[in-house]
Amino acid sequence: MAGSDGIQPYESALDAIPGAHPYPRSSRYHDAEIGVHVTEDGTEVRYTKRRLLPPLDAQETEEHTVRAGERPDLLGQRYFGDPGQWWQIADANPALDPRELTDEAGRVVDVPLPGGFPQGGRRA
Repeated sequence: MAGSDGIQPYESALDAIPGAHPYPRSSRYHDAEIGVHVTEDGTEVRYTKRRLLPPLDAQETEEHTVRAGERPDLLGQRYFGDPGQWWQIADANPALDPRELTDEAGRVVDVPLPGGFPQGGRRA
């Protein structure tokens, strides 16, 4: 049911399980806090609160020079063994769109070292 502002409420089968989180453990949002906004008509709308990440130190990253044809998912596979972990590289670099990371061959991107990157805003 849509609220007066047109936002659809978040619904999940996990809602009935106390402590369950709507994002899988491998997601960048797994440990993110879930907020609830109540509209004027009483409709509850759940949302993921903004993740504020601390900057990484140079000792916590290594540099990668992008080659033609590389994509964020390929870098996720190369550095983390999982293409779905591309977001760790996106979080370590100032890019709003992850495609910006690999659009230009020769660009140098920071890659978090294993264990050096905060998971869900907290250090692993």
